[in-house]
Amino acid sequence: MKRVIISCLAICITLVLLLVPSAGCQLMPDIDISTPPPTTSQPPTSTATPLDPDWALPTTQGQLPTLPSIADVVAKVRPAVVAINTEVVTFDIFNRAFTQEGAGSGWIIDESGIIVTNNHVVEGAESVTVTLSDDRVFLVEMVRTDPLNDLAVGKINAEGLTTVPIGDSSSLRVGDWVVAIGNPLGLGISAKEGIVSRIGVPISLSAGQSLYNLIETSAAINPGNSGGPLVNMAGEVIGITSAKIATVGVEGLGYAININDAAPIIQELVTTGYVIRPWLGVVFYIVDEGVAARYGLAVNQGALVTEVGPGSPADKAGLRSGDVIIAFGGKEITNRQDLLQAIHSSQIGQSVTITYWREDTRQTTTATLIESPPPP
Repeated sequence: MKRVIISCLAICITLVLLLVPSAGCQLMPDIDISTPPPTTSQPPTSTATPLDPDWALPTTQGQLPTLPSIADVVAKVRPAVVAINTEVVTFDIFNRAFTQEGAGSGWIIDESGIIVTNNHVVEGAESVTVTLSDDRVFLVEMVRTDPLNDLAVGKINAEGLTTVPIGDSSSLRVGDWVVAIGNPLGLGISAKEGIVSRIGVPISLSAGQSLYNLIETSAAINPGNSGGPLVNMAGEVIGITSAKIATVGVEGLGYAININDAAPIIQELVTTGYVIRPWLGVVFYIVDEGVAARYGLAVNQGALVTEVGPGSPADKAGLRSGDVIIAFGGKEITNRQDLLQAIHSSQIGQSVTITYWREDTRQTTTATLIESPPPP
């Protein structure tokens, strides 16, 4: 009770102090607040005008369409995806041989055991094995490759396998959902979703090779994914994962060979064993300022001929080792890749004009391209 009385007393004292002015202070005169004080000016008028006084917020358009299930796509495609393991014999700095293992991906295109992958997955391998989704392991008995387009096919001794259908990459749009299924880091088959980021993309590979008309995707592509399928939401292969840009700070830049370009090459590898193309019959090297200075060339760009096949179209046209080709069929040649593209975009039996430098003399000749010979 004592505490309550003290509290109440403190409240009463406070109220008295608030109501009674202190010495030296004057009370404010009474003010009539029933009416506002007169004003001498009008309030400012608004200068804003409406965009549309009759506008109303748009109403919802109803339920949005449901996206297809990625899980359904993976369940459909995964049985046709294989893990590839390779063994390559290489040599150390003391020229001692040792076996190096590698991992990649592939997919079954025919129930008789035909498998598609990348050339760089199986290139130089002494042995290639595949592990199916049911954990069966098979030795790849035959491998046929096309290094130019980084494609390869192989055959295993199995029948009645699950396959994955081929789609149409020309119908792709930027923003379409895709799924990359493969064997990243050799850890087993897994799936990564993404979208089509760009179409028709060219990239240069570290070995000096270039690939064209690729599909760029945000789906994660890691070492071991190479050769696996990039599929649409119908579970159709629309690309073959092949490369990625691996730079610090860069993500979501994976690339796949579009299936419309790959299909005829796969067909030839299966039915012929190699890809038939127009053939000039030269081995050549890129020309830059360093090469030009080293060999005393008259130009610092083009394709330097290092070898001419006996009896080849180049041989019959009079080309020799040391010539620098600067134009082919009316197309300027600034590097090795330009010449490769110019040759392969020509026709078998076509006569083409070749402009080249021989020492300090610019010359022109004509070559008739023939069918490329089978690989050795």
